[in-house]
Amino acid sequence: MGRKKARRPEEIVAKLRQAKVPIGQGKTVVAAVRAIGVTEPTYHRWRTEFGGLKLDRVKRLKELERENARLRKAASDLTLEKVILKEAASGKR
Repeated sequence: MGRKKARRPEEIVAKLRQAKVPIGQGKTVVAAVRAIGVTEPTYHRWRTEFGGLKLDRVKRLKELERENARLRKAASDLTLEKVILKEAASGKR
């Protein structure tokens, strides 16, 4: 079984809202999850991550996560450069 393409946060929020309807009508989580086309673990993971968030908050969260990753990479690159320069200045090889 192949791995499916990752969904955008907007799609995840929409799927969670779709699943809320049958659950509110008294159907089981398994039936609701089957109706939206995901597995039960995926549904629970999504609820943990996106459960109480509105669409604009989800977009902002993902934007901040991307920015955080970019800044971490920049910091690690600068740290590496600093170590290399320090070694070069001391004459080590």
